[in-house]
Amino acid sequence: MKSQLNTNLNRRNFLKTSLLAGGGMLIGFNFLTACKPEAKMPVDIASLNFNDFNAFIKISDDGYVTIFSPNPEIGQGVKTSMPMIIAEELDVDWKHVTVSQGALDTKNYTRQIAGGSQSIRSSWDALRQTGATAKQMLINAAAQKWSVDASTCMASKGIITNANGDSFGYGDVVKEAALLEVPEDVKLKEIKDFSIIGKDAINVDIDKIVTGKPLFGLDYKANGMVYASVLRPPVFGQVLESFDASEAKKVKGVIDVITIGEKVRNFVKSGKNNWTFIISESDKVVVVAENTWAAIKGKKALKATWKMDTKAESTEDHDKVLTDILEGSKFNTRREDGDVNKAFASADQVIEKTYHSPFLPHNCMEPMNFYADVTAEKVHLVGPVQTPEFAAQVVSELLGHPLEKIHLDMTRMGGGFGRRLYGDFVYEAAEISNAIQKPVKVISTREDDMTTGVYKPSVKYRIKAALKDGMVTSYYIKEAAMNGNMYGSIPNFFPAGCIPNFKVDTASYKSNVTTGAWRAPYTNFLAYAEQSFFDELASALNVDTIQLRLDLLQNVKGTTDKRIQYSGQRMEDVIKLVREKAHWGETSEGVFQGFSAYYSHNTHVAEIADIVLKDGFPVIQKVTVAADCGIVVNPTGARNQIEGGVLDGIGHAMYSDFSFKNGKPEYQNFDKYRLIRMQETPKVDVHFVQNELSPTGLGEPGLPPAGGAVANAINAALGKRLYRQPFVNGLKKSTVLG
Repeated sequence: MKSQLNTNLNRRNFLKTSLLAGGGMLIGFNFLTACKPEAKMPVDIASLNFNDFNAFIKISDDGYVTIFSPNPEIGQGVKTSMPMIIAEELDVDWKHVTVSQGALDTKNYTRQIAGGSQSIRSSWDALRQTGATAKQMLINAAAQKWSVDASTCMASKGIITNANGDSFGYGDVVKEAALLEVPEDVKLKEIKDFSIIGKDAINVDIDKIVTGKPLFGLDYKANGMVYASVLRPPVFGQVLESFDASEAKKVKGVIDVITIGEKVRNFVKSGKNNWTFIISESDKVVVVAENTWAAIKGKKALKATWKMDTKAESTEDHDKVLTDILEGSKFNTRREDGDVNKAFASADQVIEKTYHSPFLPHNCMEPMNFYADVTAEKVHLVGPVQTPEFAAQVVSELLGHPLEKIHLDMTRMGGGFGRRLYGDFVYEAAEISNAIQKPVKVISTREDDMTTGVYKPSVKYRIKAALKDGMVTSYYIKEAAMNGNMYGSIPNFFPAGCIPNFKVDTASYKSNVTTGAWRAPYTNFLAYAEQSFFDELASALNVDTIQLRLDLLQNVKGTTDKRIQYSGQRMEDVIKLVREKAHWGETSEGVFQGFSAYYSHNTHVAEIADIVLKDGFPVIQKVTVAADCGIVVNPTGARNQIEGGVLDGIGHAMYSDFSFKNGKPEYQNFDKYRLIRMQETPKVDVHFVQNELSPTGLGEPGLPPAGGAVANAINAALGKRLYRQPFVNGLKKSTVLG
């Protein structure tokens, strides 16, 4: 889809200006109206005070600009890239811009979330229009002072000039500009004239990150704040029966030991939202202390008795249940084209394989934490959460405070990967503060995070294909998952539309283990399974594995099937680009390549992994990536996202395993849970398809194809197909050097 330069919106409806008390102009805009001009206004805009808006440009008298970034920063780079879009259209020198985190105020936003790789995609037009409108108002103010027509003036890098060569800086006219009417129509820049978008920009938080200045939730402190550590059920499904806090209270610095849980339990029972399934309904024991050390030490001294009514689950149980589901007949059909059974009956050859992935924790480097200060008058929350609006709403329900009394400040997140979508740690902090009537910081340990968290569920796929006359004529995939389906949400991705007889079936069972979104949910494991399977089909057909994908994609080009979500042409473009950049089939002797391509989060990505054998074992040397994410706003940030996604995908596919025994996770920390190590990380060579299409997501799409590319390269080198993750369990050696 061509970039939408929508300039037909009524700017009075989404943008307001205001003079700052100390001088300068403040500009706010309303995402709901800007993104959805047909949408009804959420409030009477005419009655709003300017401070009701939640994203701003601030221009000071000296011409310096502060741009407030509205979305939570999780490491995906939106705190840098979203202001870059405004600055581009505002036409200000980027080095004169300061970026600050915006406040939570989703009343007038459609989306203030870090998740789904959608921040830039969903706000692209609105951010551009806001910057362009502000620039036009400054030009109009300068023209008025010169008594000339505004059309004879122009602005560049914060300087306005007229036909006579006179000039004003933005700061010289900002007061006058703030008093003008908001223009109805403004001209957006031609993409060829971009001077900020498309240029490398340093992360605006980099100084604080490398020097350790306060930035993250764990850094936050407030006067009178105490600390809390929470003892949760050690086995999923258990509830608290009794506890003895006598030893904990002897720890120096421990202030009190309390229990919480009733408010959350009541909220879960209310059924007011469908995310509370990840919250244990048990009471929890909380040690409140003067410092973190005392709180954690006090928690370790607690003695608690737990009980449960159901059988404690183990990984062996999970494996059997998932296999039984695949071999059963109770499925939900998510998509069905043609007649798969008839095609299988007439096939020359039928290939069927089963793929398995384990549970995976999120492992954010910054463990879960949150600050809460609950009083009778207000609730103040501070910390890292991907869904701040949702968290504030739940706290409002929990405590019975009006939503307008809930004030939540967002901090930068030390990783999220989906874990911080769920605000269980926010609710705990709020309930504790409410109970003790003090400001409190609740901090989880690494062990807390890994053993009582939310996990990517274990999944099994069984894929079956029919081959006839050198063609793939039928494709049937069955999914067995936990606590809901995975594939069922995306039955219209590749190869849907490419194969005439096509069917997707899903089934799941209810587990006590809490499961949820994990980076690139749905596709993180599915992409490996399908792309590995297609590699196997290419071998059976004796055709080049890349050419097989390209041939199949011809069947979906020009499709009238509106259910199809990916583009055959854009997928073909990334495949051809990566084939060229990786020198597919032209590498030196001893280098083995594996190919994979996948569409997710509106972005098309193709990857080729190069491996060599060292003492007979595979070593991943390089991964070449081609991505089509439309216009690349910040190339530095974009490359970082792809590189991180590839390494994350490789690392978890190769090494990460997670199991349960008698209901307890068998891994508590990084001494046992295996992540990719520095010496195992390959070079990642990233290329972007150049076009003028609107930006799409990048935080996640680099991950899904990575496992398939590596698995296919290992097969090229060793002739060994890998059907279970982590791959190291299927190799003879547990360490693969990079």
